[in-house]
Amino acid sequence: MTLHRLLALGFFLCFLAFQPAAAGTKTSPEAAEKFIRTLGDEAVKLLSDKSIPLTDREAKIRELLRQNFDLVTIGRFVLSKYWRTATPDQQAEYISLFSEFVLKTYARRLGGYAGERFKINSAKPLGSRDAVVLTEITRPSGPPITAGWRVRDTNDHYRIIDVMVEGVSMAAAQRSEFETIVRNQGLVGLIEILRAKVSGFSARPS
Repeated sequence: MTLHRLLALGFFLCFLAFQPAAAGTKTSPEAAEKFIRTLGDEAVKLLSDKSIPLTDREAKIRELLRQNFDLVTIGRFVLSKYWRTATPDQQAEYISLFSEFVLKTYARRLGGYAGERFKINSAKPLGSRDAVVLTEITRPSGPPITAGWRVRDTNDHYRIIDVMVEGVSMAAAQRSEFETIVRNQGLVGLIEILRAKVSGFSARPS
């Protein structure tokens, strides 16, 4: 399948996956582009400062991501139908662990920053409420990576609700993995796995 078709498929799946139950604020593509540009510049500036120890860089990046990712929306989507059958205590524990899992995963990957640069190619509406900002990440070695950032305006605060890499939705991929775990080991099993993953993370160069 060509990259163009992969991107089209990825965006279509994400369009279906994140359809809001009720109409909300429509996200401006221009504002979403500005949001991603500002966030990217801030992240690159932080990651480029090698005077900051790796563990401290990861902690700062983790906080930056926490402020700009809608982890509750992503977490509920990823848990799928099992969110509705979970107890309030399970929901709270799951969201807490899932948030740390996502933040530490991205922070650890970004912590080994090695001069990658990104440029914004375009921004356009996605669905009835969101916008997607299409970027290209260039690397010192290897071909460029295309990434789409799905942005939602929530009460005048823009947040990322999905990242699509080479046309593949990270939220949809995580949802498929979690559904398999819950079917085989139950929600308690998923929570235990998340707890183990979060406690096992350590800072390391990529």
